[in-house]
Amino acid sequence: MDNYMGVLRDARKLLDEYGIADANADAWYLLSHVTGMSRAEFLLRANEPFPAELYDKYRELIRMRASHIPLQYITHTQEFMGLEFVVDRNVLIPRLDTEVLVEEVLKVCEGKSVLDLCTGSGCIIISLAKLGAIKSAAASDISEEAIKAAKANALKNDVRIKFIQSNLFDSIKGSYDIIVSNPPYIKTGEIQSLMPEVREHEPVIALDGGEDGLMLIRRIIDGLWGHLNRGGMVFLEIGYDQGEQAAKLLADKGFEDITVKKDLSGLDRVIFAKRPLE
Repeated sequence: MDNYMGVLRDARKLLDEYGIADANADAWYLLSHVTGMSRAEFLLRANEPFPAELYDKYRELIRMRASHIPLQYITHTQEFMGLEFVVDRNVLIPRLDTEVLVEEVLKVCEGKSVLDLCTGSGCIIISLAKLGAIKSAAASDISEEAIKAAKANALKNDVRIKFIQSNLFDSIKGSYDIIVSNPPYIKTGEIQSLMPEVREHEPVIALDGGEDGLMLIRRIIDGLWGHLNRGGMVFLEIGYDQGEQAAKLLADKGFEDITVKKDLSGLDRVIFAKRPLE
């Protein structure tokens, strides 16, 4: 049996041959996942034989990654806002860009009631419930499997959230101080141009925003008036080129203080606005 360093080197080479962009990092993450080793421990034991009982499992995970299955769907875990979330093929993998959305909501959510539409893994509402001192938390998704995943993550992170299976506002009763959502916003025609990890493995229902990418955003904005308290705020994640269009949709509905927030790459990522008090 080859040593740890040799097995890791072979794994990196295989992933690189199959066009995995982060071959070095992913080979390491999967080795750490299988062995439980930290980087420091690996450096100390790099020349020791790789355990025979773990070798086949590691090679199988490397083959899965070589077929462009996302790393997070292999390890079933992803960090978001410093919290750990379980993920599977039924939910979108939480992304760093979405932390911009959560950070904006955290500035104003203390003591407020919050509804998260299209919750997926629950990463947004769970982060707000854990970090934001909100009064109450509710979340919905059209997918029964996504709701199951979100419930498991709420339990894992020890927060209380009311989950509702609903097609946007269809089964939502009552109104909230804040409504937040990371809805599908990719144009239908652009999905096939996405990297294979996304287009072949992440749920299309969580990606496809219709012909112009704004289908779900438009429907959410149309339904806000019936579920957002006077003076309440809406926060939406949007595509990099959707800020101007989304701002017009909100303005046409009478929203005020409309703001577009850019992500770390300088691209439009979040839009938020306030419902007038009268």
